[in-house]
Amino acid sequence: MSSSQRKDLGRALCIITGASRGFGRTVARELSRLVKPGSVLILTARSEENLRSLEVELAGSEAGKSGLLVQCVPADLAQMEGLQSVVSASRSAFSEHIDHVILVNNAASLGDVSRFTSSFTDMAEVDSYLSLNVTSCLCLTARLLQALPPRSGLCRSVINITSLCALQPFKSWALYCTGKAAREMMFRVLAAEEPDLRVLSYSPEMQSVARSSTADPDLKKTFSDMFSAGQLLTCEASCAKLMKLLLEDSFTSGAHIDVFDL
Repeated sequence: MSSSQRKDLGRALCIITGASRGFGRTVARELSRLVKPGSVLILTARSEENLRSLEVELAGSEAGKSGLLVQCVPADLAQMEGLQSVVSASRSAFSEHIDHVILVNNAASLGDVSRFTSSFTDMAEVDSYLSLNVTSCLCLTARLLQALPPRSGLCRSVINITSLCALQPFKSWALYCTGKAAREMMFRVLAAEEPDLRVLSYSPEMQSVARSSTADPDLKKTFSDMFSAGQLLTCEASCAKLMKLLLEDSFTSGAHIDVFDL
């Protein structure tokens, strides 16, 4: 951990899942401004069209003109082929000049929040949700850590985009809460196992999630009141706080940090 805030994140290889829209897209933009020339952004999501538009945007930015390399990997991370395509692209982009690997595990789905827990009787439905939101996240992280091994002078950071739902129950959000809680524990274990890694679970608590439909009227009113009071942040405002955390690099590895704690 550093004693003072860094000015940049080094010559980095950044792998961002769910990069085509929302928070993931904002993370890609912000990271592009904080890495040194010669850095590489691997952007993955299911929507190739949205990824390509982001690639064009970043290529035309100041960072792009200064030597930032951007590679899009359209992939379904719930499938083994999708995981392998991201790992292969990352391995190919990894070189002796890279001094910081940053993995942002942002890809996730909300699940059906219009129903209560007792309605989830279909094992295939639940398995499908957990496959994308837990299993693929674990397997991608493990494969990338193997493909991009530690070496002298290399910092490796793993960021899990999480939620208050990982810590507290929200009625009608059984799948989402379960997935977030499982992922968070997974990364806490990873931090304990590998003290050389910098592991962070960051909760952005954004408008886009809070405004989602829910079966619980009390929760719906809470979200509505928070939105009306301006208590829900935009992706840009929340991402700025994440970038500050990464630059300061003073968090305890494995910690859960909520945007409203900053």
